[in-house]
Amino acid sequence: MALNRDTDGLLSEVTQFIYREARFQDGHAYDDWEALWTDDGVYWIPANGDHSDPERDMSIVYDNRSRIALRIRQLHTGKRHAQAPRSRLRRVVSNVEVLDEGGDEIRAISNALVFESNLRGDIVWASRNEYLLRRVNGELRMARKTVHLVNNDKALYSMSFLI
Repeated sequence: MALNRDTDGLLSEVTQFIYREARFQDGHAYDDWEALWTDDGVYWIPANGDHSDPERDMSIVYDNRSRIALRIRQLHTGKRHAQAPRSRLRRVVSNVEVLDEGGDEIRAISNALVFESNLRGDIVWASRNEYLLRRVNGELRMARKTVHLVNNDKALYSMSFLI
């Protein structure tokens, strides 16, 4: 692990970034969430296991930056939203760790529990999230996010919690 800066300060900054992302997701603040990405960002949620190749195996989500933007634009039309009313969401984020820092890039991980309540009922999703964060104009942005859902082998009736 090559941490060059004040470790506590960096961990606090990364943790606050991840908390902010969770708040945007829970509040359906899609534009704010989209603004957290770098221009070359990749968002990946593997299906049926944690260690697959998104180029060869099925994924729940495997979006590049332009696909992330398209998904957000489609949600804004009101015609692509899979739910009416939208799910109510709350995330609990924990176990944030900075794994590596080199130059402007930071590798970090966290755990998350997502409580989703909708017309079908309530469900809890658990995940291990991996981040590649990059400084852009002094601010942290996501260059890559991988969400390893614990229950990614189950049917997904709603994907609103994934945004």
